[in-house]
Amino acid sequence: MERTSYKRMKLGRSFYRSFFMIYIALVLQNVVTLSVNLADNMMLGAYSEVSLSGVAAVNQIQFVYQQLLLALGDGLVIFCSQYWGKKMTGPMKRIAATAMQAGLLICALLFFLVSLFPVQALRLFTTDEAIIAEGVRYLGIIRFTYLFFAITQILLATLRSVEMVKIAFMLSVQTFFINCGINYVLIYGKFGAPELGVAGAAIGTLVARIVECIVLICYVRKKEKNLRIRLKDYLKFDKVLCVDYIKITAPMLLVQGLWGLNTAMQTVILGHMTAAAIAANSVASTLFLLVKSIPVGAASTASIMIGKKIGEGDLDVVKNYARVLQKMFVVIGIISGILLFFLRIPVLRLYDLSENTREMANTFLIILSIVAVGMSYQMPTNNGIIRGGGNAMFVVKMDIISIWGIVIPLSLIMAFVVKASPVVVVCCLNADQIFKCVPAFLEANYGKWIRKLTRDEI
Repeated sequence: MERTSYKRMKLGRSFYRSFFMIYIALVLQNVVTLSVNLADNMMLGAYSEVSLSGVAAVNQIQFVYQQLLLALGDGLVIFCSQYWGKKMTGPMKRIAATAMQAGLLICALLFFLVSLFPVQALRLFTTDEAIIAEGVRYLGIIRFTYLFFAITQILLATLRSVEMVKIAFMLSVQTFFINCGINYVLIYGKFGAPELGVAGAAIGTLVARIVECIVLICYVRKKEKNLRIRLKDYLKFDKVLCVDYIKITAPMLLVQGLWGLNTAMQTVILGHMTAAAIAANSVASTLFLLVKSIPVGAASTASIMIGKKIGEGDLDVVKNYARVLQKMFVVIGIISGILLFFLRIPVLRLYDLSENTREMANTFLIILSIVAVGMSYQMPTNNGIIRGGGNAMFVVKMDIISIWGIVIPLSLIMAFVVKASPVVVVCCLNADQIFKCVPAFLEANYGKWIRKLTRDEI
């Protein structure tokens, strides 16, 4: 009995040290990355509410794209972290190559679609012609960021799988200053530059993404010593590992795509209700995503640590990790909710919004403060522990039922049949973040979610 207690105490010290080393870097990276969007929104909100709404509509397309790349990256991390636990770097390179090839394929398809059908794409989110016109101007430039963003995200996921996360934070800081600096000059026409509005914001983002990608490629080539991955490795194809990767990642692509569409549907529904709703939702969603980086970082950290321990073969430690992590997620949720509640007042003062839009955004943020608590438990538990442990199908089934079987139908009925207010609709759109806590708790504590994904010989 004493030996068991000693083992737990020793495990706790090692666990917390490993967790916070990765977690802090990932949260800081997410915060800085999302701060770019917040700065864009504030600058464009001060420039023109129509411009803000146009960019918000385009960002829904970008968000779906980001979710698909996130799924590819998470699938890479789940696999590679288990191989990393076994110190088998050869398969990791081939899985990274498969993920990169898939990311570039998605990039090419999206670029093709938005280039051919820009107006039709934006009309999915709003019927306001002025907003569509501004969105088309922004989309015409921002689509060129897709390639650089895909390369960067897959490379960063590869580095995460070997517990290298500090570079992501440094890149985010660099991107923040480049983007904000160019935005300030080109949106408003400062220092003799032309006043370009939304086009200026798009140029700032494009330049920042190009520099970010170049710096990261140089870092991987010169500094990364764990995998020593090179360009020639991305030109290889391994059929066996590709099939393994697709089996896990395909359902994750479905889930993340559905999540992205779910978020985009908020803009669709609210954008067809009132003129102020889309701008209020953009402001509230941007700040919410900023605070959301806290549980997102927890989910990513948990996935890395759980996967590595499964690769090492110590399943008792994996279960102990899951038990401790869930308690931490509850604390993180409470902190996230309180933080969002108190941040809403000073942040809203930075926007130049109409009184109606400001009041609606304030109400949205109060609701999201409550949502953040539930989300901070269920998301890291589902995506970090359960999915990170190899059971991606549980998350797929749960999200399909909750989002497309309950949340979206209920929200559509409330918006267009009952004619409820945007506030009620926002509650419906985010209800799954609360009720998904129950199945997440049951599966993490009583389900069979630990799956070995690696091959002993490859």
